[in-house]
Amino acid sequence: MTSKAERTYDIILWGATGFTGRLVAEQLARRCGVGKDLRWALAGRSAEKLAAVRNGLTSIDSGARELPLLLGDSTDRASLDAIVSSARTVVSTVGPYALHGRSLVASCVENGTDYCDLTGETHFVRAMIDAHHVRGRETGARIVHCCGFDSIPSDLGVLVLQTFAREQYGKPLDEVKFFMGEASGGLSGGTAASALNVFAEASHDPAIRRILANPYALDPDRSERGPDGPDPMGVGWNEDLRAWTGPFLMAAINTRIVRRSNALLGYPWGKDFRYSEVASFGPGAKGWLRAASFTAGFAGFAAFASLGPTRALLAKSLPAPGEGPSQERRERGFFVVRLVGKGTGTKGEPITLFAEIRAQGDPGYGATAKMLSEAALCLSKDDLQVAGGVLTPASCMGQRLVDRLRKVGMTFDLRG
Repeated sequence: MTSKAERTYDIILWGATGFTGRLVAEQLARRCGVGKDLRWALAGRSAEKLAAVRNGLTSIDSGARELPLLLGDSTDRASLDAIVSSARTVVSTVGPYALHGRSLVASCVENGTDYCDLTGETHFVRAMIDAHHVRGRETGARIVHCCGFDSIPSDLGVLVLQTFAREQYGKPLDEVKFFMGEASGGLSGGTAASALNVFAEASHDPAIRRILANPYALDPDRSERGPDGPDPMGVGWNEDLRAWTGPFLMAAINTRIVRRSNALLGYPWGKDFRYSEVASFGPGAKGWLRAASFTAGFAGFAAFASLGPTRALLAKSLPAPGEGPSQERRERGFFVVRLVGKGTGTKGEPITLFAEIRAQGDPGYGATAKMLSEAALCLSKDDLQVAGGVLTPASCMGQRLVDRLRKVGMTFDLRG
């Protein structure tokens, strides 16, 4: 096995021809250029499509015409090994990951190559933990899933809020609640396909349904249980924000990632730490109506997606793979996330702390391309001193990634 320091490339972008893959390629070109401070390459199945992506990058950096193109197939392990063994870090945008990502992760683990992706598929992450965590520790491969809007604002938001609590009060918070606030963005075909595939696999596999229903499904020891129960699915009221709330689709993966971070870090927030996520809709009658309407729509989508015939109808009404929001819409996009933490100080006094995370750009695409790119750069370039295994953004990259994201415009504001 070639040591990471001797690899040909710092980063290989797998799936560069997909909708999100192209955005990540553009972000890397803007951030680092080509052949300057970063040695990177584009990888995928089609030489023609890869060349088209490379040609498009020349408008950002003329040096992109020299960007290497690597060919492989997710069903051909030998081709994956040839690609993976030449990189310090592989970043993947090819979903649904449960269908297309298993061999690539396995190759990264066996070749001691770091890896990050955008999956929000809880059962896929659980399968990778079971299959590869122990071996990853042996080879030094750091496998970090959920490095986009799922689940960086959640995972790093809790980390910075808990760090703030310890600095200010000498103790971690007992509970953190996440509120998805104002946002503007669109849906890509890849995301739609991943979401529908989760419902499809769960509909015929009781083991997957049990994983999805378990609040601690991604903890190292699934037999352990903490105080958290199912994700909130109804209309609620939060006094701290003075806002009505409803279910948040990404809570199903984000909450599990945050709990895994706490476990992997050695329970710095305690085994009784409580964490939950909802969407917030504002106060008054209008806020309640928005929350109630969203909750009803959420329930209807879940019901339709759970049944084969209606799931097929949904698929026809959603964007196809390779499609997504326009550049204008991506640039207009943004998101605001708020976290409220509760605890007690060293003298028993009650504590309430707040965090607000903001980013410009469509949450799932413009902002996510920045998050995934910075995660890949962090894995490849930063001296993290973290052992291998199937990790999380907070447990692997932590404050280093927070600092990187701040440099590209993402804000993490804290107050008491």
